[in-house]
Amino acid sequence: MSGTTFTRVIRNERYRAILLLVPAGLSLGASFFHLGGLPFDAAWIAIVLCGIPILKEAGIGLFTRFDIRADVLVSLALIASVLTDEIFAAGEVAFIMRIGSFLEETTVARARAGIEKLVRLTPRTARRLTGGREETVPAEQIRPGDLLRVLPGETIPVDGVIVRGETSVDQSVVTGESLPADKQQGDEVFSGTVNRFGAFEMRALREDADSSIQRIVRLVQSADAGKARIVGLADRWATWIVVIALVSAGGVWWLTGEIIRAVTILVVFCPCALVLATPTAIMAAIGNATRRGILIRQGDALERLAAVRCVVFDKTGTLTCGTPRVAALRNFHESLSDDELFRLAAAAELRSEHPLGKAVVEGFRQKHPDAVIPSPDEFEMVPGRGVAARAEGRRLLAGNEKLLREGGVELSGFEAEAALAAAEGATVIRLAVDGRFCGLIVLADLIRESAPGCVAALRTLRLRPVLLTGDNRDAARHIAGQAGIGEVHAGCLPEDKLGWIARRRQDGEPVCMVGDGINDAPALKTAHVGIAMGGIGSDIAVDAADIVLVNDDIRQLPFLLQLAKRTMNTIRWNLALSMALNFASIVLAGLGVLNPVTGALVHNAGSVLVIVNSALLLSWKGQAFR
Repeated sequence: MSGTTFTRVIRNERYRAILLLVPAGLSLGASFFHLGGLPFDAAWIAIVLCGIPILKEAGIGLFTRFDIRADVLVSLALIASVLTDEIFAAGEVAFIMRIGSFLEETTVARARAGIEKLVRLTPRTARRLTGGREETVPAEQIRPGDLLRVLPGETIPVDGVIVRGETSVDQSVVTGESLPADKQQGDEVFSGTVNRFGAFEMRALREDADSSIQRIVRLVQSADAGKARIVGLADRWATWIVVIALVSAGGVWWLTGEIIRAVTILVVFCPCALVLATPTAIMAAIGNATRRGILIRQGDALERLAAVRCVVFDKTGTLTCGTPRVAALRNFHESLSDDELFRLAAAAELRSEHPLGKAVVEGFRQKHPDAVIPSPDEFEMVPGRGVAARAEGRRLLAGNEKLLREGGVELSGFEAEAALAAAEGATVIRLAVDGRFCGLIVLADLIRESAPGCVAALRTLRLRPVLLTGDNRDAARHIAGQAGIGEVHAGCLPEDKLGWIARRRQDGEPVCMVGDGINDAPALKTAHVGIAMGGIGSDIAVDAADIVLVNDDIRQLPFLLQLAKRTMNTIRWNLALSMALNFASIVLAGLGVLNPVTGALVHNAGSVLVIVNSALLLSWKGQAFR
């Protein structure tokens, strides 16, 4: 082993623990079988290697923080065993305690592995194109506007838009999609995703520090199981158990006169399993959620979510897709087919930078992927009105009522249908060809396909869904009806949403708020639990939330609520198991059934049972809903 490799191993906490455990275990074997011919009991090696770290931690906690925890009780057990000349028992206690600690740390590390791997996905370098020359630079040096090249198999360094080339990108780290997404010129790509096939050039939109993967990493790093209030409760119990153990050990020694029984009580009553009960369950649940594209920023969010009785949704971007899409086309021209009218509308909007114009073009391309949109010979953007263009020798108008009337187009008799669509919250583009009104394109922020199923599942879980939105009442009721939500509050300003949630909390009804926009941030912060849409949501909304849906998939909400309840049940079982085992062990130790060696085995068996019970949350799938 080279010097560099040895140094790396020594600095790695896991490897360092193994290097201590192996010789300690061998020394215990030598002591048990009386091997080695040493002038002292070989078990002393285990005491030194495994016991000294325990004594050190206990001393630091007791004398610098006045914190009585499990290490204090273990240290007393070690000292008592040595004083009674139970050298092998002392070595075994220290060895088993270190094994238990190693297993606990390994289990927690594995539970967090699904989250922490995101940090390792952060790209380190990028291929920047400057003056036709390619150079490899650190990713943090990339600035918005830089032109980059990405080769097949490489990780995309920053968020950007493709300017040349086509490819397929594995976006599972960001969106959770299992299949690669096809990308072409004009499509956005995200940092941390992997270019699978073709090479392409892209224009950077954000710096490395503001990229999608870095944003996720920052959220991940804020996930902390230690913030759960129930963890503090377990710690307080552990302190009292240390006191009870000392009193019990002293009482048994006074009644029986056998100090070995008192030492055994100190060994079996260490509250490691009790303190371990909550963090392992929460971290396992966080690991499970992460694999589904859910980032839990705080451990206590699960505890709070388990108590929720009402789930409040924002409309735009939460129940809906957040972007306008073509919902319908109404054709009133007898000599033009629907497809021909749609094609002409796309030609008129082809050069438009307006979101509605882009939605028309995108809608046509989705419906007719092989069709060619004619490029307009003339194009004019009319602010506040629409667009005027000429394509294939036809004069085209696409916009609002004012644009067409100013163009001399007669609209009488057609506005009733436009008004009906507008009443449902849709936007209407009027179309005219060669000065004649031809039809309407209805654009709407369509409801997510997953929304009705999500709401139905929440009702099955006996949760009350509510819609709070700033949109008008007709649009709100239209979306709520499609989603299956009965209670609707429309026209809400940010302070209205906050006030409604605050009143529910005052009435003792825990509320979960699901939103995505800046206007949702106050409500997300005030709610018992705030859940933000991580992809479409604003940075402010994400920062205000406790939980983030990275891929905007609200189908995960029912699972998340079930996971919260399951986690709390697991914690309760862990606490009950550890308490029962501790009190049963103290009775058996007092009766002389357990000695220090078997007591240490029983104590660590309890810790292993707690770990195994918590680890089941890593693969828990919950109830399936249609």
